[in-house]
Order: sequence, then C-alpha cells, then structure tokens
Amino acid sequence: MRVRGVENPQGFADGFADAFGKYLSFGAYSPLMRPTIDEYFMELATVVAKRSTCLRNQVGAVIVRDKRILSTGYNGAPRNLPHCLDIGCIRQQNNIASGTRHELCRAVHAEQNAIIQAALHGVSIENATVYCTHQPCILCAKMLINANIEKVVFGTVYPDTEALKFFEKAGVKVEQLTFNP
Repeated sequence: MRVRGVENPQGFADGFADAFGKYLSFGAYSPLMRPTIDEYFMELATVVAKRSTCLRNQVGAVIVRDKRILSTGYNGAPRNLPHCLDIGCIRQQNNIASGTRHELCRAVHAEQNAIIQAALHGVSIENATVYCTHQPCILCAKMLINANIEKVVFGTVYPDTEALKFFEKAGVKVEQLTFNP
C-alpha cells in the first residue's frame, strides 16, 4: 500500500502509534493534564471575554450551577449602540481611572450581561457560581448579591475593595483563581 508523501507507511503507522501511546500515557508525567472544574469554567470565561469590545479590559463571565453553564456575558456596548472599538473609549478620552466612575462608561459589564441573558431566556441563576476573568466591581457585586449568586471565582484583581466587602457582608463566597490558560 502506498500513502502519498510517506515512503514507509508501516513505519509511519508504527511511529504514530508509539507517539500517540506516549501522549495518552498516565504515568508520573502526563501531557493530558485535566483541569479542575474551576479551571475549566475560568478558561471558558476567558474564551467568552474574547468577544468583548472594550478597549481597556476584555472581561468574560460564565454563570454555572451543578457543573452546567446557565449563562455567559462579556463587556461591551448595549444592544444597537456603537462599540468602543468603533468610536473610542470615553473613559480613555477623559482620563478616568480604572475602578472609578463606573457610570461614565458605555459598556455593560460581563457579569451584568450574563445576568441579563439569563433573565431574557428565563433561566434562574439562584445559588449559582459566577466565573469572571476579573474581580467584579461594586455595581456588579450588588447585582450578583441580589441575584442570589452563591460563589464568585475571579482571576484578575480589580481596584475596587468595596465589592469584596459587600460580598463578605452578604455571605457570598469569593475565591481568586490564579489562572494561565
């Protein structure tokens, strides 16, 4: 039998089988490192963040209950309005520091969009966990608390300590996950 571009098909097949077997080995070292549940959902939040239209921070959120995705969201302009990618960032234009003056931003935050999407589609997020690429701000913290989110897992710290205080007072578990996708 002749395989196009391969001089010795049997040797090729044997080599492939050997390499694949090593790839699938579960010995002391395994290239198949299965992520934890938290790492898995945080990686999904990172993928969701790629849809962001924010020029400053690409943020993604995934709301999960019982290992099932309920909703996702990323930060960007409200529906039918121009995106910062297209018309620029009002916060950059006015030198507004990160973590302050949230009302002076065109974007709906990732956590807010995830809550809105769940509501639009009639999906309860009560007692769920939200995975966010960034720590929620105070506005999102208040919304997550009122949505009865049980736990928040985030990656990057955001300069808003009040949000963390609100979560603590409301009994919402918060965990920072150092994560390298």
